[in-house]
Amino acid sequence: MSKKKPGTVRIIGGKWRGTRLRVRDLPGLRPSGDRGRETLFNWLQMHLRGAQCADLFAGSGVLGLEAASRGAARVTLLEKSRPAAAEIRESLARLKADQVELIEGDAIAWLAQCEPGSLDIVFMDPPFGEGLETRALELLTARNSVRKGGFVYLETALDAPAPAPGPDWEIAREQVMGDVRMRLLKKN
Repeated sequence: MSKKKPGTVRIIGGKWRGTRLRVRDLPGLRPSGDRGRETLFNWLQMHLRGAQCADLFAGSGVLGLEAASRGAARVTLLEKSRPAAAEIRESLARLKADQVELIEGDAIAWLAQCEPGSLDIVFMDPPFGEGLETRALELLTARNSVRKGGFVYLETALDAPAPAPGPDWEIAREQVMGDVRMRLLKKN
């Protein structure tokens, strides 16, 4: 069990390893835990260097910042909550994270305009119970935004029906941690 200070989450690997990020207490905001992120980034370690990434429902920004810390070339964080985006902005300034862009806005609207083949890795850890992951995956597929061989990481409540990935995707990895289902989809 990790020692997590109230209101913080830490980057666990790469150049910013050990850096704590402040997390506001906001509805639906539950940053991925250390153990889950350790598993996820072990799955992705061979694919991060130079990757173009997007963290669609950034919350604390920890998934996207972890990717940047471990060598992603470019990371776009999308967060529509103003207070959460303000915390992310402060973290980006403190880290001098020039390869990370914060867009304060709706991830679904951004995806509807996302360029085909522009992403290598997409992180989706949306607020549970709103169906955002299904809509986001549909748009990623329809717009062909993820390059062949790229990945989508999806974190959902264990008791929620997982969105059907469709024929463009295969389930590369899947794991359950507590009440969370972690799924890594690979683009065929």
